[in-house]
Amino acid sequence: MPSQVNKVSADSCEVECTHPEVVERVTPLISQVEGVETIFKALSDATRMKIIYALTQEDELCVCDVAAIIGISTATASHHLRLLRTMGIAKNRKQGKLVYYSVKDHHITDLVKIAIEHHNE
Repeated sequence: MPSQVNKVSADSCEVECTHPEVVERVTPLISQVEGVETIFKALSDATRMKIIYALTQEDELCVCDVAAIIGISTATASHHLRLLRTMGIAKNRKQGKLVYYSVKDHHITDLVKIAIEHHNE
């Protein structure tokens, strides 16, 4: 029978050891990230990311313009824009028969710009 060799992963500690002062300092901060995953979930879809990026290029875009820019149907654009609004990423306003969307706040624009810069490095 061949002997089994325990391979130690380069991604894990070889022994269990905690640093109490670090754990005590960082643990109370973890609650600050609750709900933040919603932003990343919204932006993790390629179509929604394209839509948000398009919205960062203009003050606002109507649903039909978004559909034309992204190359999708108006119904699909409307669906994704509604999700982005529900998730707190975008806001909308109705003007007559048109609905215009924009990025909810500059933090989202900053996140998109940083993500693109990071990707391009």
